[in-house]
This record gives sequence, structure tokens and C-alpha cells, in this order.
Amino acid sequence: MASVARTDLSKSEKDELCCVYSALVLHDSGADITADSLQKIITASGNTVEKYWPALFARSLKGLDLAGVLGSVGTGSAGSAPAPSSAPQETKKEEEKPAETKKDDDDDALAGGIGFGDDEW
Repeated sequence: MASVARTDLSKSEKDELCCVYSALVLHDSGADITADSLQKIITASGNTVEKYWPALFARSLKGLDLAGVLGSVGTGSAGSAPAPSSAPQETKKEEEKPAETKKDDDDDALAGGIGFGDDEW
């Protein structure tokens, strides 16, 4: 939803995002994700959601290994791995890497500012 303007979201989508972000804040702080704690975060952020959203999220996240879920984002599934081939595979020689020159940590920090907005990224 990052490519959708906040003003283009429906009330339901805004409510859902408030609960998602609140759950992430609670998870990151190590707190229990309950309907009450979700509602406190939502209220403190200046938002309001339909009454059922915090309870719905709290119940759906109860007992879920949220750290495992967040850690597996973008890793794909085990079923998508290619089938092993019976043909012999060639081994590639490692190319020689040029010797690295030792840089001073201050040089990196001063070279491009703090890095935000640099084209080098």
C-alpha cells in the first residue's frame, strides 16, 4: 500500500493499517499484543478505528510467531526450488580479487554526507 496515497484508502483499509502498525510497535517493544494495548497505541497516535479491529487483530496474532513471520518475508517457499539435475556441474574457479586498501572510518563518514538521498545507493 506504500504506492497508494493515504487519502485514497478506504476507512476499512486505514483501520487495518493502524492495527498493523500498532501491532508492529508492540512486537518491536516486546509487549503483549492485546486488544487493549492495540487500542492504546491507536489512540495515542491520534487515530480511531472501528471497535472490532483491535480485538480481531489481537485474536488473529495470539500464539503466532510474529518474529518468524516477519523474518520469512521475501524468502519464497520451499516448493519453489528448482529440481536437482543429474547432469554433472562445472565448478568455477574463483577470480582473484584485488587487494583491498584499508580506509579510515572517518573517510567513509565524510565522503558522502550521511547517505540519505545520495545517488550512490
